[in-house]
Amino acid sequence: MSAGKADKAPKKSRRKAREFAVQGLYQWKLSGGNADAILSQLREDKEYPKIDEAHLAVLLQGVTGGAEGLDALLAPFLDRPVGELSPVEHAILLLAAYEMQHHPEIPYRVVINEAVELAKTYGGTDGHKFVNGVLDKLAVKIRAVEIGAKPQKKQ
Repeated sequence: MSAGKADKAPKKSRRKAREFAVQGLYQWKLSGGNADAILSQLREDKEYPKIDEAHLAVLLQGVTGGAEGLDALLAPFLDRPVGELSPVEHAILLLAAYEMQHHPEIPYRVVINEAVELAKTYGGTDGHKFVNGVLDKLAVKIRAVEIGAKPQKKQ
């Protein structure tokens, strides 16, 4: 039974790390700054000890350092220019694209599900549907082997 609890703890802390990452990326999108400064501010939150700090740092540094490439990766699957995305949806898409591209140990379905949950929590009314659609298409491109090289059907 204790093994089950141990298995759930990392997932919870990674989920919280993703929430913090979206907050940090939102801040970065609106006011600039660098990943280290944003991390420093996030450390002041009372929930910070509950997160996977290493994963948060990797996410923030990876996304802020590679945003241009991630935007280029996402662009073919967007229905509007990147500049017209809401800052929250853009942050979530960047985060998920980074995880999908650089963390093959995380199943693509987990990446998409986490992004959809973040969009439901922080995004606009139907933002989660948009995020889901974009990431489904991106997964076919990036994780074709994992998916079985078969395009997914819309749900």
